[in-house]
Amino acid sequence: MSYDHFPWFRDVVVGKILNVEEPTPGHYYRPDPDVDLTEGIISHPERFPLSDQFGV
Repeated sequence: MSYDHFPWFRDVVVGKILNVEEPTPGHYYRPDPDVDLTEGIISHPERFPLSDQFGV
């Protein structure tokens, strides 16, 4: 996972990145930094380009 595709993790301590919940199958939530990702986004980030609506 590159910071280019997942900039939310750039300044986050590894322990917080590894704190992952799976509220539903294939949906991963990290409470801190409050990031929701799906298997599709992780596997194919190029299909989900970042935009200003995400604050990036």
